[in-house]
Amino acid sequence: MSKRGGTDGGDLAGEGPAVGSDGNGAVAAHPGEPGPPWGYVADKEALVKRLRRIEGQARGIERMITEDRYCIDILTQVAAVTTALQAVAEIILDDHVNHCVRHALTSGDEAIAAAKTTELLEAVHRFTRNR
Repeated sequence: MSKRGGTDGGDLAGEGPAVGSDGNGAVAAHPGEPGPPWGYVADKEALVKRLRRIEGQARGIERMITEDRYCIDILTQVAAVTTALQAVAEIILDDHVNHCVRHALTSGDEAIAAAKTTELLEAVHRFTRNR
C-alpha cells in the first residue's frame, strides 16, 4: 500500500534547527515561491489525524502496563506504534524532498542547494539509524 494510504508510522527526531527555520518554529517561506512554506502542509490534517491515533495507541500501551497485561501483547502494540511513526516520517521525508529540496536544487543558488542536500543526507542517516 502507498505511504499515504497504508498504515501509520515513522519518526525523524531533529538534532537542531532545520534550514529555513529560526530554531524557534518560525516559518520561513521559500523566497519567490507561492504557496505553503513546507511540503507537508498539504498533508497537515492527515498527519495530525495519524499522530492523534498514535497518541491514543501510546496511551493504550500505558494502560496495558498499568493493568499488568502480557508482555508479548504490549510489545506487539509498541511495534505497531513504531511502525505508525515510521510511516509519518516517510510522508514528511517524501514531502521534504519533493518540495523543499526540489526548490533548493532549482533555485540556482549553489549554497542553498548544498545546504539542503547536506540537511537531507543527515535526515536520511538519522532515519535509517532508527530502523
